[in-house]
Amino acid sequence: MPPLPHDNDHKPRVVLYHQTHYKPNGEYVSLLPLLTEATELVGVTHIIVAAIHLNASPGDTTLNDDPPSHPKNDPLREDLAVLQSIGIRVLGMLGGAAKGTFARLDYDGGDDEERFESYYIPLRDMINSYKFDGLDLDVEEDMSLKGIIRLIDRLKLDFGDAFFITLAPVARAMHGGEHLSGFDYEALEVLRGSSVEWYNVQFYNGWGSVGDGSYDGIVGRGWKQEKIVAGVLTHPENGHGWVMWEEVRRAVMRLREVYPRFGGVMGWEYFNAVADGEEGNPWEWGEGMMKVLEAV
Repeated sequence: MPPLPHDNDHKPRVVLYHQTHYKPNGEYVSLLPLLTEATELVGVTHIIVAAIHLNASPGDTTLNDDPPSHPKNDPLREDLAVLQSIGIRVLGMLGGAAKGTFARLDYDGGDDEERFESYYIPLRDMINSYKFDGLDLDVEEDMSLKGIIRLIDRLKLDFGDAFFITLAPVARAMHGGEHLSGFDYEALEVLRGSSVEWYNVQFYNGWGSVGDGSYDGIVGRGWKQEKIVAGVLTHPENGHGWVMWEEVRRAVMRLREVYPRFGGVMGWEYFNAVADGEEGNPWEWGEGMMKVLEAV
């Protein structure tokens, strides 16, 4: 397919997940080098802070292993405020590989509103406390379509239309293949597509690759290209299916050339991101991706 003319009003996203907030030696991983070390371009449009868990007891909500109010999260909250002050949007990530969160929010087929509220209200309060601009729903366990719709509708009711809701499906989920979430993403897009800002699609861990035509297959199935953000691993230790920097760069450049409203790139995750084999400078990954997107 030959390249199409670019939509000059459309800017692809560079999304970075941020789950590892402290290195094994206890050193805090600051996000501010994304700003202070940038040589040409700020290398991120959106940060997604992971991972929020709703544990077995209602009200036992944690950010990774600690309560959101724990003092160890104070430096993170300060960094997020700085990023937001210059226009970078910050979302929280709910769920992930640790199962249970979405089962507790799911619709159980009966009169379960009291149970739903007991888990949802603490989540709502955390979103308010952290001043998140949105929430990424990383559903890696079975959940019903009715359950995910109820959660999306409630978030929009409480936080308004400007609040971003994203999801993080594996690539196969976008064309009807086997996946992790239980519900049908194509049905969700039909029923609540207007409430979902974009999808952080995982092209790794055996579910697809950014350079193997999976993205083309998804768009060819009818998905809006601006809603499909191509997710890749930023370091070989972050999962299976890591693709070397130069190969990712070429693949992203091709997608940007072919799709005038290309949704952008997502990286899992920030703390050890590596570009051109350079360890220890994670901000360079985002800036490098931004340069690729801006160059085409």
